[in-house]
Amino acid sequence: MSELAEQSVAAAARLGMSPGDTVGEVGYDEDVDHELRDAVQDVIDSDLLDEDTDEVLDAVLFWWREPDGDLTDALVDSISLLADAGVIWLLTPKTGRDGYVEPSDIAEATATAGLSQTTSVPSGSGSGWMITRLVRPKSGKVRR
Repeated sequence: MSELAEQSVAAAARLGMSPGDTVGEVGYDEDVDHELRDAVQDVIDSDLLDEDTDEVLDAVLFWWREPDGDLTDALVDSISLLADAGVIWLLTPKTGRDGYVEPSDIAEATATAGLSQTTSVPSGSGSGWMITRLVRPKSGKVRR
């Protein structure tokens, strides 16, 4: 296994996914981290579902770039796909990369969508993506 593939497997493991989890994907394009996607599919032992799925999802891999539109609206749409304890893994280009999203824009969109941002880490595969964990607040209250 190559070093990049090993880093992707480690990044997928940090996402806390398990075999049998139902994971969707939003914002797929040719620039995504394919090694990370493959590693996630290996961990859950299944293919990723697209945003048109009717399944209730344990997690969403959410690829987002600055020119993609309104992040708040897109997050609200993704929340409707999630199980109560579901997680959105927001993947955005790292600083200096095409499509970079300002952390303040992520924080504002996250809060407006009623989510909490808990962790941000690099994808680890050298692909140029940051991974941010978004969850519903534990109190169950939505902040606006």
